[in-house]
Amino acid sequence: MSRVKDKYQNVVVPELMKEFNYSSLMEVPKLEKIVVNMGLGDAVANPKIVEDAVAELTRITGQKPVITKARKSISNFKLREGMVVGAKVTLRGEKMYYFFDKLVSIALPRVRDFRGLSKDSFDGRGNYTLGVKEQLIFPEIKFDDVKKVRGMDIVIVTTAETDQEGRALLAHLGMPFKK
Repeated sequence: MSRVKDKYQNVVVPELMKEFNYSSLMEVPKLEKIVVNMGLGDAVANPKIVEDAVAELTRITGQKPVITKARKSISNFKLREGMVVGAKVTLRGEKMYYFFDKLVSIALPRVRDFRGLSKDSFDGRGNYTLGVKEQLIFPEIKFDDVKKVRGMDIVIVTTAETDQEGRALLAHLGMPFKK
């Protein structure tokens, strides 16, 4: 079992039960899924970019990404319906916990000038979104293999009802929020 899941069951659940006065264990918020999305706007000109991005996402998450396509044409962006615009991975279960652990304990501390994550990036329903400027912060990505530095969006979906509960859950799990 992963460290994060173990910590969640043995430490976080009792603390949240006390903090929010839950009457049942099932009320305690938990991680539901983590979605990692990489936009590939420049894949229009060069289809090889898609393969590189898919390989990198697979290496980072340990799961093969789904390729996302444009739903409608937008002429200003030289975009046609059905063109490849990104790749995304939805992690659940063990892989989700391992990815969260890796994100919090290895990747985020490697960000240059890192002073903590914003507490304001919650969506009103206890889900948290963060953007990463470069894929190099993950240990699986070797600097020499990277052809283009790419960012990605990471959405952490929880079962929390409010932002306050979601923030408490992620903070107890070790998410480094700004003081």
